[in-house]
Amino acid sequence: MNFGHKKLYINGELVDASNGESFKLISPATEKEVATIASGTLEDTERALKTAQEGFESWSKLPLKERLVWIDKLRNKIIENSDLLRNSIMHEMGKTWEGSEEDLTSITNSLQYYSEEIVKRTDIEIEDKEGTHEHRMVSQPLGVAVAFLAYNFPLLNLGFKLGPALAAGCSIILKASEFSPLSAHIIGELCHEINFPKGVVTVISGKRENVGIPLCESKIPRLITMIGSTETAQKLIEQSSRTSIKRYSMECGGNAPFIVSADADMELAINIGAALKIGNTGQICVAPNRFYIHESVMDEFVDGLKNKFENAKIGFGRENKPDMGPLANAASVIKVDGIVKEAQKQGGKVITGGSVIDRVGHYYEPTLITMDNPNAEILQHEIFGPVAIVVPFKTKEEALELSNNTDAGLASYVFSKNEETLNYFATNLEFGEVQLNGVKYDIYLPHGGVKNSGIGVDCSTYALDDYLVKKRVTKALV
Repeated sequence: MNFGHKKLYINGELVDASNGESFKLISPATEKEVATIASGTLEDTERALKTAQEGFESWSKLPLKERLVWIDKLRNKIIENSDLLRNSIMHEMGKTWEGSEEDLTSITNSLQYYSEEIVKRTDIEIEDKEGTHEHRMVSQPLGVAVAFLAYNFPLLNLGFKLGPALAAGCSIILKASEFSPLSAHIIGELCHEINFPKGVVTVISGKRENVGIPLCESKIPRLITMIGSTETAQKLIEQSSRTSIKRYSMECGGNAPFIVSADADMELAINIGAALKIGNTGQICVAPNRFYIHESVMDEFVDGLKNKFENAKIGFGRENKPDMGPLANAASVIKVDGIVKEAQKQGGKVITGGSVIDRVGHYYEPTLITMDNPNAEILQHEIFGPVAIVVPFKTKEEALELSNNTDAGLASYVFSKNEETLNYFATNLEFGEVQLNGVKYDIYLPHGGVKNSGIGVDCSTYALDDYLVKKRVTKALV
């Protein structure tokens, strides 16, 4: 399937790069070209910034009711083109058809949720202790937001940024990942089809020196937001702080522990652990990396996870209904395979998997490794692939210490039937999210990390705060 040529979306117009350059988008499942994408130049980026500022000035002044009408038009247009968008994700990412649904519902739910949530925002009155003044806190649109999108959930990531930005009254420049830009550019086409107000939404792809760095270094953006690795976040903060003080909202890499106590519901833990590693081919920032299993149930857990991995259907295509597709690109295969080999050097034993799959596409076997050394250096690496490293523990105190021994702090998982045990981990785990005996994510639930896993939150009403300025208005009583 070929989606043709995709242009930049700047100032309400679909335009080619000013120098005519483009790049080929290759499907990780078939290794065939599925689209060409216009590659923005420095001139294109400067125009995108200028028109986004103009778009903000008009969009932020538009009455809220009118903004919400436009957001609803875009949401309806996306729903009308749901098959097109899901197909684009399937081919640019190698996702399963079933997996693509989460991307689509995430963007439509985000647009609806934030349209409802912004209406609830009202001025906050502050009591004057002396009775001489009136005070209120008002919220106003921040300005131009620049969003750097990760490749693993192209529309989910986009929706998490687009929804709150538009509802808050900000314009937004969407910098798509070079590995999965297709669906983002289709969003630009849909904005163009409904004549969405100019400059409010911009979609651009291109080389780092032509697009990424200039977007950061410009004084125009008031917010730099992203979903991606900690290393990328550090670079964006360094580049963007050279010229002006900006606000940041960044969801960075994770190194999630998955703790299974002796009294846990073993079937539940195995099913969820396997689903989080096989789903999206393990390319999930909240996917568990380090499986800490009580020594008394280690064999049972390993046998159960091994069975799940070995029976996973691997492939591509809407009709084939695989459980797992390919990794997103060749570099990911090299990285994942390198982690597996390094784990073996550090004493890990491959129970199942451990190899690149010999077929067209960037496929890697679901891999289960047992590791007796809980302090192995490889346990400090985010895998971002279908690999589970399982380590035994003796006491909950040991499991807690091992879990917290990381610079990351995004998600964590605990399985136990004992409330005291659950409360112990909920209180002491140093992660932005602690999931007990299950897992749930939704647009209304805050998603964010601590330590090197991020600043601010995605999802929930709290995400709106990143796109709003709080201003105190004080009036003297006469």
